[in-house]
Amino acid sequence: MQIKILGSGCKRCVALAENAQAAVAHLGRSDEVVKVTDIAAIARAGVMSTPGLAFDDQVVSTGRVLTAEEIAGLLRARN
Repeated sequence: MQIKILGSGCKRCVALAENAQAAVAHLGRSDEVVKVTDIAAIARAGVMSTPGLAFDDQVVSTGRVLTAEEIAGLLRARN
């Protein structure tokens, strides 16, 4: 699965990316964490409040920095 962090690269976006990577590592998964900083691509995804989190192009969170535990829960629910 591809996990996308949608945002400009601000502190909150960086924190969300770190938490996503921690969640993937904790679960022993090999998901790819990708940062999307292009404003047009973020808008096309429907994210109006950053940071956004998407799994395989499906947005699952916007405007919040989820904890690693919250992200791990979302990943578990997807399988």
